[in-house]
Amino acid sequence: MARVIKFTELRRIKDNLPDGSIHLIAETLQLPVETVRNYFGGSNYNKGQSCGVHLEPGPDGGYVSLDDTTILDMALELMEPKEV
Repeated sequence: MARVIKFTELRRIKDNLPDGSIHLIAETLQLPVETVRNYFGGSNYNKGQSCGVHLEPGPDGGYVSLDDTTILDMALELMEPKEV
């Protein structure tokens, strides 16, 4: 399902992920690590691919239209506190 999010919010999510999360998401989804980084605003297309992220100009870095929220959903789940 598609979703629109502010670019600054997408970067805040990436910056608040626990250590190793990008690699964990990439491994789980069988994607190159750079593709997951590109999803969060990176631009290394030599080693990674684009994955349905469309940038629109606007305030606070603009808006990002995500064609598929699988990576975002996994990132949000990894940020949730775990019950002990």
